[in-house]
Amino acid sequence: MGVDLADLVKDVKRELSFSELKGKKVSIDGYNALYQFLAAIRQPDGTPLMDSHGRITSHLSGLFYRTINILEEGVIPIYVFDGKPPEQKSEELERRRKIKEEAERKLERAKSEGKIEELRKYSQAILRLSNMMVEESKNLLRAMGIPIVQAPSEGEAEAAYLNILGFSWAAASQDYDSILFGAKRLVRNLTITGKRKLPNKDVYIDIKPELIETELLLKKLGITREQLIDISILIGTDYNPDGIKGIGPERALKIIKKYGKIEKAIEYGEISKRDITFNIDEIRSLFLKPQVVKPEETLDLNEPNEKDIVNILVNEHNFSEERVKNGIERLIKAIREAKGASRQTGLDRWF
Repeated sequence: MGVDLADLVKDVKRELSFSELKGKKVSIDGYNALYQFLAAIRQPDGTPLMDSHGRITSHLSGLFYRTINILEEGVIPIYVFDGKPPEQKSEELERRRKIKEEAERKLERAKSEGKIEELRKYSQAILRLSNMMVEESKNLLRAMGIPIVQAPSEGEAEAAYLNILGFSWAAASQDYDSILFGAKRLVRNLTITGKRKLPNKDVYIDIKPELIETELLLKKLGITREQLIDISILIGTDYNPDGIKGIGPERALKIIKKYGKIEKAIEYGEISKRDITFNIDEIRSLFLKPQVVKPEETLDLNEPNEKDIVNILVNEHNFSEERVKNGIERLIKAIREAKGASRQTGLDRWF
């Protein structure tokens, strides 16, 4: 879910052209991307793509072809995968589990009643990403020559850390948490760019990458990163999903700008102490000092292993061999060109 900062970033986010991203590395929240592929790549009735053994393959299809598309635009992806979630996230994870269980019941009812639109809706709502799906995604990326990073905890925190250290030009996710974790830049819509159908509507829209620059956002709002974290805590984060009842983004911004921090707002009676059912300092620390790890390598692109790609997609999961081999040809060419663009981008800084 992540924190909902949409109302606060709307005046600073801007459309981002791929030409601006050419030759740049972007650290992508891997779980977020895989969920996007699972949600978007489906049959007309909402069921995901599957192989002959009934195993879901939507995530592999999206990962293979979408990553090639990104590379062909000159963007160098680094996929970052979640580790063990913090204990403070257990409430949010339990909430998501209950939502899926309810969606499963509604899906069965929709099947019995033959309601196609509801089938699509609830099929997407029961999305689950298994450990096996994650591991085969990592194996596919390795075979493709794409750098991956295993985070000790939150993938978004690690993606932001790579950005802070200069391993990437920006972090990429649909959620806004990367900003709270300290990313200098957040790119949204990178893995879902193109024409997309609106949920529950027979309407398609053109989705383009968006850029949010943290320094510009904080300057526009007149606050610090620490204060943005406090605002997020009042709204509700993955570590305190309910936030404070009756406080939305705009009011949270006013409160923190007036009092500076949550404790002062409590001291002056703006917020009732009874409404604080979580540890403020613990949540702040999760954003300011998350569990992250510095990579031991430079996270560069490598030459693809055609045999391994074919084995994973064609032999294991029944993908079309012709389509996959065409994709591999595009992949090899795109990686070589992306490497060249990256070197040129590096050289440009000296002139």
